[in-house]
Amino acid sequence: MKNLDYYLNLKYDVKLIGVAGTWVAAIPALPNCVADGKTPQEATAKLEEVKKLIIEDCLKSGRPVPEP
Repeated sequence: MKNLDYYLNLKYDVKLIGVAGTWVAAIPALPNCVADGKTPQEATAKLEEVKKLIIEDCLKSGRPVPEP
């Protein structure tokens, strides 16, 4: 069975863009999976938190989790 750990360990593509003194990170495969930070590392760390919340929400609601 595919659980939270399964999805968190998948290798999703991450897009990282510097915009006006901040960094924006996104996972295109997961709708609304976007985070920002002052550094690329901060944006990426926040993105991991958002990814987990989105996947948990999909699993709880019975919606399919997009895979890379």
